[in-house]
Amino acid sequence: MESPLALYRRYRPETFAEVIGQEHVTEPLRAALAGNRVNHAYLFSGPRGCGKTTSARILARSLNCEQAPVADPCGECDSCRDLARGGPGSIDVIEIDAASHGGVDDARELREKAFFAPVKSRYKVYIIDEAHMVTTQGFNALLKLVEEPPPHLRFIFATTEPDKVIPTIRSRTHHYPFRLIPPRLLSSYLSELCEREGVTIEPTALPLVVRAGAGSARDTLSVLDQLLGGAGPDGVTYQLASGLLGYTPDTLLDDVVDAFAAGDGASVFGVVDRVIETGQDPRRFTEDLLRRLRDLVIVSAVPDAPASGLLDVAEDQGERLVAQAGRFGRSELTRAADLVATGLTDMRGATAPRLLLELICARILLPAADHSTEGLGARLDRLERRMSITGTPTAAPAVPEPAPVQDRPEPSRAERAAPERVEEVPEAPVAEVPVAEGPEAPVPPTPTPTPAPTADPEPPPAAAPTTKSSAGMSAADVRRVWPDVVAATMSLRKATWSLVRHNAQVLDYAEGLLTLGFASAGLRDQFVNGGHEPVLLQALVDGFGIEPKIEAIVDHGAAGTSTPAPARAAEPDGPPSWASGPEPPPEAAAQPEPPVSRRPPPEAFAPEQATASPEPAHDPDAAVDLDDAEADHESGAELLARELGAQVIDEIPRS
Repeated sequence: MESPLALYRRYRPETFAEVIGQEHVTEPLRAALAGNRVNHAYLFSGPRGCGKTTSARILARSLNCEQAPVADPCGECDSCRDLARGGPGSIDVIEIDAASHGGVDDARELREKAFFAPVKSRYKVYIIDEAHMVTTQGFNALLKLVEEPPPHLRFIFATTEPDKVIPTIRSRTHHYPFRLIPPRLLSSYLSELCEREGVTIEPTALPLVVRAGAGSARDTLSVLDQLLGGAGPDGVTYQLASGLLGYTPDTLLDDVVDAFAAGDGASVFGVVDRVIETGQDPRRFTEDLLRRLRDLVIVSAVPDAPASGLLDVAEDQGERLVAQAGRFGRSELTRAADLVATGLTDMRGATAPRLLLELICARILLPAADHSTEGLGARLDRLERRMSITGTPTAAPAVPEPAPVQDRPEPSRAERAAPERVEEVPEAPVAEVPVAEGPEAPVPPTPTPTPAPTADPEPPPAAAPTTKSSAGMSAADVRRVWPDVVAATMSLRKATWSLVRHNAQVLDYAEGLLTLGFASAGLRDQFVNGGHEPVLLQALVDGFGIEPKIEAIVDHGAAGTSTPAPARAAEPDGPPSWASGPEPPPEAAAQPEPPVSRRPPPEAFAPEQATASPEPAHDPDAAVDLDDAEADHESGAELLARELGAQVIDEIPRS
């Protein structure tokens, strides 16, 4: 039993209408054939496998068809059947491979035979393939024949390098440049061929076949033929195509791109290790990564690129590209693509491609070390993305025109503590001045007593920050803002900040469950039983608007985790030291504010009012753990013994 012909031979076009992707060539040729305006010499140029030789054979069939002049051969006459797919061939159509017959002697022999009339056809047609391989002496020997051929002679030159055809020959021909076939057109053509062959092919495998063919119809059909030969009952699957063609699986590319977006160096270098361990070529992985970044750059600029057909990808892969592009800024993507492209160039001929790949990944992960414009843009993108995740305060409502000073109500404690109201602190009401403590405290000058306001209005509710809902956050988003979460715990409880900063690591966040990993069971138990979990939860709620369930587990990979300590912020401008005491009694608050003087009344310094001031109903400092206030007045040994259960063995006095 004979094996079937290769796909590119079985499906070779027989008419110009069957040639795909070359309408700019086939339509003018059909018009010339139908109008009997055929030239004596043609030059077909273009990349390999795009239809040059096939079009030359179709042109020869059309010229010798019994129904000529006709745009397409009829396929019924003897000449058409002889030159058809699988036919015996015609003695009047001669194909010459110039790669082995390009010398001057071959040209002289052709010149001697060309003057004989055709045997049974209208024209004797010479198809000279790889015409650029003809030597200069051979072209010169053919020059007179090509310039003034006999009426029965036609020449068709096919070449991939038209510039190597000498100008004297090229100027005497009609030049038709062929092009590579567009990917979308080639994908639909492959799907049609698979239906004819009765073999299923996954939509995600088609782009790999088209990419391997590089726009060449013959090369693409050869790749598809290989996949069809090795296909199982499920047909051509993505796993079969990616493994056989040597391309990086999409899962690896998704993992490394997500790790870049989260700044997770451990995951990035873990992917590199998997690439090497599975025997893949680091250069091919780098090339595939560059192609993925290119797709993300396009999606970032044109969000509907996968749906509009700008990118030839499957539907599910297009959705993943849109989601991944949303985790980067445009400057980040272009910078990463530039770094990978430069690294891919350096990899050519390198003896340690894995090392270069790891250096590329390290540069992408560290935009802070890049002082160029691209590095600055990448850092700005990260800041903007973090702000979009954590939320920004909403715009404050319009403030009405303030009343005169004497009718102005007493500002609440929350209003004085707000940063945006710092400029109003010097105008603090008289009733807010506490008694100075200590026997040697200076007594301010006594102002003129004036009545105070009659009522103490409720403080206005603070504007709630607009935060991203927990349902829209992923584990990568939580990892990006984790340093800020840890920093927020410092103002709540320093012991929690110290424990979480050095020993906790975000493992996962899904469906409202935050999983933290600790290096040992003792640290995990200390976090759970030491009252640290509510403090961390409060930091998540206050700063980032999420209230997840926290699950602490033992993960030995969390050892060595460290979050940089936040710099101690400078003390904001606030009221003078004598204005930081307790609130005045209600009867003092009932007096109106003096119209001009800002000095406190003498009643504010009365000893009986120093201890009778009740706390306001709404205290913004109520969430602060009071045990932190004692930490500043006790020694480090006492703090360690109280919070961590440490035992002091010896203490070396400081000289």
